[in-house]
Amino acid sequence: MKLYQLVAKDALRRRRRLLYSALGVAVGVAVVIVVLTISKAGGDKIYMELDKYGANLMVRPAIQDVELHLGDLDLGNLFIGENYIEQSTLPQIRELTDGAIREWMGSSINIPEGENISTIAPQLYITTKIGGVSVVVVGIDPDSERVIKSWWEVDGEYPEQPDEAIVGQAAAGSLQISVGDTLSIENETVRVVGIIAETGSDDDYQIYLPLATVQRIFHKEGLLSSTDIRALCNACPVEVIADSINSNMLGVRAVAIKQIANNEMNVIDKMNNFMRILAGITLLIGAFGVINTMLSSVHDRIRDIGIMKAVGASRSQVVRMFLYEAVVIGLIGGVIGYGVGTLLSYLVGPLVLEGVNIAYVLDYLPAALGIAIAIAVVASVYPAFRASQIKVADSIRSI
Repeated sequence: MKLYQLVAKDALRRRRRLLYSALGVAVGVAVVIVVLTISKAGGDKIYMELDKYGANLMVRPAIQDVELHLGDLDLGNLFIGENYIEQSTLPQIRELTDGAIREWMGSSINIPEGENISTIAPQLYITTKIGGVSVVVVGIDPDSERVIKSWWEVDGEYPEQPDEAIVGQAAAGSLQISVGDTLSIENETVRVVGIIAETGSDDDYQIYLPLATVQRIFHKEGLLSSTDIRALCNACPVEVIADSINSNMLGVRAVAIKQIANNEMNVIDKMNNFMRILAGITLLIGAFGVINTMLSSVHDRIRDIGIMKAVGASRSQVVRMFLYEAVVIGLIGGVIGYGVGTLLSYLVGPLVLEGVNIAYVLDYLPAALGIAIAIAVVASVYPAFRASQIKVADSIRSI
């Protein structure tokens, strides 16, 4: 009888104990799969939104955050600075942005000097009430906004006249309006010419009007809340552009969207590191379970091992028998761990990262099997060595 056949028959005879060992490994593997799957889904979500969002840079008012303390008591934060950007700074922002891009691209750029390279989309955000419903009215440059937010799907048209507006899906539902209806904003009547399809972002709750109209209605002439900038290319040095704006302009702060994404990824990485430590501890516990099972198996099979040696089995064959058994434990534990881990990812993922779309990753199955087999084999080395030291006389004394 072949050695692997002997192992298979013995595994079937002791399948319950084998399953318990496999479950110990499976728990650790499941935690690893949960960490990997949720981490991948979170990263994919962030970078998908980064690719989806048209702007490379955001320019906001330079507001300082000052922490207030009374002795050891934290009194919260105080925000210092203007809440608006002067519209007159837009030409300087464009000059710094386009200049940085031209310098970086050098002779490879084929846009004539004096023509705009980047798209600059100024916005003015105002909170108001329409028909008793609190909404955010946003002043925009429709042409620039169309380029920046290329994912918008508008049922109707973009504003072309000062009294025309487009409305987010959720805001339109709350106000019970559709294309062609009119709205009264601060005693000004505007006509809805488009409804933005649901985006899953704050855009759904906002009303968009031409910038000059919002500035006039709310007496904010010459003021902006923020400015989005879309560079010529995704590979353009947005961090360099942001540094140039921050170094040469007072009262504003430019932030690269990639930096925001990296900050979010850092939070996810910290959570993943904690989960990896937890997974490691769980795998270690599973390994001790395998060791305990194998040592118990060695004790129970002293007679069998002695008979094998009496009929000519070598030490290496005894060791291989236990290692083959460990591989079986690893395979069972890896498959169970992958399945349970994937299922838990679907259940836990949306609770850990709101709005994340979890998808199973078949590529993780080989990794799960590899981890499980490695843990089981390493844990079986010492019991296998103990088994190889058993002598025929030991088996006779055990009868």
